Formats: sequence, C-alpha cells, structure tokens
Amino acid sequence: MNKQHSIDSLDTLVRLRSTEVERLQADLAGQEATRTRYQNNLARLGALAEGSGASGALTPALALNCGAYKQGVLAMADAHRVDLHLHEANMAVAQRRLSEAWTRRELLDKVLERQQAALAREQDRATRKREDDIATQSWMAGRAA
Repeated sequence: MNKQHSIDSLDTLVRLRSTEVERLQADLAGQEATRTRYQNNLARLGALAEGSGASGALTPALALNCGAYKQGVLAMADAHRVDLHLHEANMAVAQRRLSEAWTRRELLDKVLERQQAALAREQDRATRKREDDIATQSWMAGRAA
C-alpha cells in the first residue's frame, strides 16, 4: 500500500502541475490579446497621423493646430511602442515560466508512469506467485490422494 500511496501522491502532484500549466497558458493567451490590441492601436495611431494631411498647405493657425495634433498622436504612438516592448518582455518571462512548468509536469508524469508500471509488474508477479502456489498445492493434493 505504501507504493499505492506514493502513486496517489504523484498523481495529485501531476494534476496540480497540469492546473498550473493551464493557468499559465490562459495568462499567456490574455497577454497575447493585449499585445494584439497594442499593435492595432499603433496601426490606428499611424493612420491618424498620416490622415491629418500636410500642415504646410493650411493657414498658419490651422497649420499650428494640425502640427500639434500630429505631434500629440506621434507622442502617444511612441508611448504605446514603449508599453508594447515592456509587455512583450513580460510575455517572454511568462513564456519561460510556462515552459518550465510544462517541463516539471512532464517529468512528474514520467515518474508517475514508471511508478505505476513498477506497481503493476509487482502486482502481476504476486498474482502469478499465488497462482503457482495454488497450482502446486493442487498438484500435491492430487498426488497425495
């Protein structure tokens, strides 16, 4: 029963590691969605800056206003790029944690499989020994009669 208890404990650990892997995968998927939003926002900001037209062909007041608008949009785009790069760095860390968690789970799963196989072999050996003992007793009883 000690081996069975060990196997049950390993099985619980594998399930816990699987849950951790699933949680990290969900977290990474959320981060990927955020990265996509950053990229879409950057594309929209670029389109806004380009779509405002050339400011040199406008009256001085409108040209000043258009220039300030473009400068604001480009500053916001730069801030988004910085945030995106930081976010991608966080994603790389999350990807590494996911990879490590997956490796830990796989290693525990291999140990569990080996323990289960060893227990199955041990139980099979014990069953065959009992069957051999019963057969020997039957044969001895048949000889004695």
